[in-house]
Amino acid sequence: MKPKIDGIDKNLGFGCMRLPMKGNEVDYDEFNRMIDAFMEAGYNYFDTAHMYVDGKSETSLRDCLVSRYPRESFVLTNKLSSSYFEKQEDIRPFFESQLKICGVDYFDFYLMHAQNADIFEKYKKCKAYETCLEFLKEGKIKHFGISFHDKASVLEQILTKYPQIEIVQIQFNYIDYDDAAVESRKCYEVCCKFGKPVIVMEPVKGGSLVNLPLIAKEIYDELQNGSYASYAIRFAASFENVVLVLSGMSNMEQMKDNISTMSNFKPINEKEMEAIQKVSAILKDQDIIPCTACRYCTEGCPIKISIPDLFACMNAKKQYKDWNSSYYYNEVYTVNNGKASACIKCGKCEEICPQNLKIRDLLEKVAVEFE
Repeated sequence: MKPKIDGIDKNLGFGCMRLPMKGNEVDYDEFNRMIDAFMEAGYNYFDTAHMYVDGKSETSLRDCLVSRYPRESFVLTNKLSSSYFEKQEDIRPFFESQLKICGVDYFDFYLMHAQNADIFEKYKKCKAYETCLEFLKEGKIKHFGISFHDKASVLEQILTKYPQIEIVQIQFNYIDYDDAAVESRKCYEVCCKFGKPVIVMEPVKGGSLVNLPLIAKEIYDELQNGSYASYAIRFAASFENVVLVLSGMSNMEQMKDNISTMSNFKPINEKEMEAIQKVSAILKDQDIIPCTACRYCTEGCPIKISIPDLFACMNAKKQYKDWNSSYYYNEVYTVNNGKASACIKCGKCEEICPQNLKIRDLLEKVAVEFE
């Protein structure tokens, strides 16, 4: 039986790191329609962070959700991100600013964002956990948790140090399940060991498990049981300790597909699992860059290299022999941003990358390919 946690009644959450866009602005008309469809289907969990969509995720939720629905009708999760504080005294003003920006008096869930070994040391030094637990006592947050990107041994350290953690958000999908860098399975098992319910992020790995090579698509097409995304989302949701799967949806088509998948949810069966294992093997043989396009790396890049977009060009060229990838590299993604060869090797991107990618080395390969 799945664990229960107050506020989470449904198995699908709306991840607001990727939103419908018109140029550089959020498409409010489409976002309103998507929120309405989501709520009408009985779902109500929304996840954001201050850095998402260059700060526009919070304001878009304020304008399209908070201003249009009663506060008690939806669940809103926000996060304390490491780039917005340097000492303990910075944390409360930042938190209060998040409440104001979102237009709410409290957050249902508040997570220590993107925890790994190095970031956790900063949070301990600044007493971030202790400060946010004060918000819990004050009623400004209802539930306290973490989002996590590191090895299982680090997660065990954090859960041992702070047993007050109520819920853990981890990256969990079938390609990362036994990946040595992400350790999805091992992290899930640590959560089970400590009795912590799991929220899944990146179930389709930033779209990588939807934009499949033809040979992988054919395996799923033979089953005729749903979209490519549905297999990835159902895989994650089939685990007993998973209470919610977050999906970042950028258009109504994705919204409808996910609602259909989860409203009529069926755990992955044996035949489907065999197909998933075959697809996983194909993807691992592709030697693509496992970037999820979270864009954490771009914020601090002094050269303003659009790293995820350049990696997407590289992957497209490898997977599909896509001649368009050279056009996008030269005429779109590097026109107003730095080329891969412009990297000064400062390493800021690698410090924050949730996938632990060797970005500097990868950019060298991208430069060789396209320049």
